Amino acid sequence: MGIRFDGVTVAYDGNVVLDALDLTVAPGEVMALLGPSGSGKTTALRAVAGFVRPAAGRVFLGDRDVTDLPPHRRGIGMVVQQYALFPHLRVEDNVAFGLRARKTAKAEIRTRVAEALEMTGMAAYARRHPRELSGGQQQRVAIARALAVRPDVLLLDEPLSALDARLRSGMLAELARLHRELPDVTILYVTHDQVEALTLADRIAVMDRARLRACGTPRELYRAPTDAFTASFVGGANLLPVTVGTGAVVLGDAEIAVGTAGIAPGAQATLCVRPHLIGLGDGPNRITGTVSEIQWRGATHRLYVEAGGHRVMADVRELREPPALGDEVTLHFAAEDAALLPAGVSGD
Repeated sequence: MGIRFDGVTVAYDGNVVLDALDLTVAPGEVMALLGPSGSGKTTALRAVAGFVRPAAGRVFLGDRDVTDLPPHRRGIGMVVQQYALFPHLRVEDNVAFGLRARKTAKAEIRTRVAEALEMTGMAAYARRHPRELSGGQQQRVAIARALAVRPDVLLLDEPLSALDARLRSGMLAELARLHRELPDVTILYVTHDQVEALTLADRIAVMDRARLRACGTPRELYRAPTDAFTASFVGGANLLPVTVGTGAVVLGDAEIAVGTAGIAPGAQATLCVRPHLIGLGDGPNRITGTVSEIQWRGATHRLYVEAGGHRVMADVRELREPPALGDEVTLHFAAEDAALLPAGVSGD
């Protein structure tokens, strides 16, 4: 069962927090809603859940218009940031809660609870209370509870935000495994973490200031972003203002070969280059500047280089002898590793 937003607008006291969203999530697809706080992504998810009522537009689950249905009649599962487990109930009773609310037969409840706990690796903890579990284990219980009702649609609202980095990495792998085991379940995943979106999603919808900014596969948005906001939010990027020439652009004193099709000579544009695609030393498309900051990141050094009044980031493989602050260095990148975007860092 897929999800479709048809011109969905949500407003609170006249303040629009989701503006005419048109978006379709295919059956069995993982769609990540990615954006900063206040971008409208959680509001979109809550509109699907039935917790907010659109001021305009309709929400569909499959062919069914659910805009006017209460949450309990939509047949969805949902996992929120803080798990929302009942502290006085054992794990098995937390997982069974939704089934009991649906008046499922007792024998069926036992079967489904056991299946959900086995699927999430929590079968051995069925008799424990939430206080006896780690954060990652509590998150697994919350996911098991959502899966126990066998939803066609699973809504995940920043489910890993309360976990530390190690647990978050492990849960990402678990969520990816769960989706492989449940390929027919449609997942709408809200996050502000680009790594989560790139790791899990079949497609990413980038949200900004209540609007959908871009939508595509992780590779499409990373390799060929449509605007500077998307480029900066999906993966991080150097966004450098340039003047367009014929088959090249001008950055300060440097002429850089990059495709300029469709952009008139003399126009202003933004050159997008990912930091890890920039090399140190001589090569094509050279940029010369002064090292202003160096960060050691284990496998790489991140160099910040002041060049022509702009700050350029380069992630280079760990250097045995990195340059010193104030050293003049030359950076380079291949033309095919750069993209030319409309002018403006914000993407407006």
